[in-house]
Amino acid sequence: MSILNSKSTVSVLGPLLVLAGLICTASAAGGPFADYAGYWSGEGTIAVASGANERIRCKATYAVDASGSQLNQTLRCASDSYKLEISSNVVASGGSVSGSWSEATRSATGNIQGRISDGRVSGTIVGVGFTAGLSLTTHGRTQSVSIRPTGSTDIRDVSITMRKS
Repeated sequence: MSILNSKSTVSVLGPLLVLAGLICTASAAGGPFADYAGYWSGEGTIAVASGANERIRCKATYAVDASGSQLNQTLRCASDSYKLEISSNVVASGGSVSGSWSEATRSATGNIQGRISDGRVSGTIVGVGFTAGLSLTTHGRTQSVSIRPTGSTDIRDVSITMRKS
């Protein structure tokens, strides 16, 4: 039996993964998203409340505007149990990041908010019936992400590393 088969688990996990590739550290020239245009891929683990872990693989495509402050993302992730297709639109202004996301296979939507400071991002995503916190660190062409849902959810932690192609 799959450890990630409930609709509520996937509804929570989908938007969590949006931030895995969305929010990044601000760069001095070209805007905070300037260096992230293109293709990324990576993998990580999902830890569920029962203590079990499952591997997840992700591929992302990022389109960035000329100022480097607006990002459109398509993120596809798969584990042994399910698939996700997430689209998001994010805008950076000063030290803040905000936007929206949608997950096509489950018709889920929500909002993204975060702060960029000293190479680290702290953010929050909100959807119908859940909230999750995010910590993200970017070094060159690698992003490390830790996501922790709050409240009652089947997911305890999501950790992903993505690399730019």
